[in-house]
Amino acid sequence: MSEISRRARELGTENAFVVLAEVNALVRQGKDIVSFCIGQPDFPAPPNVQDAGVRAIREGKHGYTPSAGIDELRQAAAAYLAKMRGGLPIRPEDVVVGAGAKPFIAYAILSTTDHGAGDEVIYPNPGFPIYESQILACGAKPVPVHLREARGFSFDPAELGKLITPKTKLVILNYPHNPTGGLLSRAELEAIAAILERHPQVWVYADEIYGRLAYAGEFFSIAQVPGMYERTIISDGASKTWAMTGWRIGFTSNPALAPVFTRWITNTDSCASQISQWAALAAITGPQDAAEAMRASFLERRDLIVGLLDDVPGVSCQVPGGAFYVWPNVTEACRRVGAADSEAFRKRLLHEAGVAVLADIHFGARVPGEGQHLRFSYAASKDVIERGVARMAAFIRKGTR
Repeated sequence: MSEISRRARELGTENAFVVLAEVNALVRQGKDIVSFCIGQPDFPAPPNVQDAGVRAIREGKHGYTPSAGIDELRQAAAAYLAKMRGGLPIRPEDVVVGAGAKPFIAYAILSTTDHGAGDEVIYPNPGFPIYESQILACGAKPVPVHLREARGFSFDPAELGKLITPKTKLVILNYPHNPTGGLLSRAELEAIAAILERHPQVWVYADEIYGRLAYAGEFFSIAQVPGMYERTIISDGASKTWAMTGWRIGFTSNPALAPVFTRWITNTDSCASQISQWAALAAITGPQDAAEAMRASFLERRDLIVGLLDDVPGVSCQVPGGAFYVWPNVTEACRRVGAADSEAFRKRLLHEAGVAVLADIHFGARVPGEGQHLRFSYAASKDVIERGVARMAAFIRKGTR
């Protein structure tokens, strides 16, 4: 029998979808599950976005587009990215539209490293699991930079400096951050840029998909630091800001790499959905009331879930600076119920209390000395948040030894 490749056998995954499948199986069995495991807004896309999608269908906009995207969307995305980042000189030809922001993770690694050459990519840990998965799949070496709870789940720029070698070709930064909700401050980004100034061979992939969901002051991109724009790959998209996860529209900008990313899209997807591109154009250029209302709702939910989790026995929860995730420390809760670690706790919480969350190991190797953590997505109604956290508290109280 023919065998699959080692690369395919070892390819990682995004465990949020694995746990979601487990949750859905339990729901089909009639189980009552409160789920915090999937990271997507629980709102519909704004009405003007929906109308634009329908209009595109009715007008027969069903065919291929240029691989880099329709001109109208590239122009609008360039203006949007520039305005949000202090007036950077982003031109429409610097922007490439893809089927979501996620494919650009692979395109960036493929465009800055060579397979099997020992090239290194530094990425945040814990972090979006596709970073490490794609680094390995692309034949590069993953080098984690650990996020520390004492720093609000950021990292010491000096630690980054120690990790950079002549083989380092790319540094991945994600802020606001998945899974912790942490932010990198302007001062931290400037310190990172000062370190990278000594290593001109290193590109930066700035995953800023949650940029409109930053709650602690005005969003600031590392691309705004003098000397960083040309070497920074800015990644953003429609999914989180306008609740368009299933529409699959991302846009990425870099003046040197835009033509390269365009060729990758030609070789893979051909182009993003034309219908979705016209809808994304409406999202960017239309009223922002719905996006701002979603942001305000997420901020209210953040404050609610943090307060509730802090009252749960054995749980402590920092206030995240952005996105729609909390990353509570459950080290003491694990001890109280006799769970060996956060993953054992997660499984028992699901099957004994009907609450679905993700464990820290779903986002990379556990950081030494940082204890046990869970990820809750608070892209859920206030009622769901209250019921889910109450179930968790009851589970811990009942199981305390």
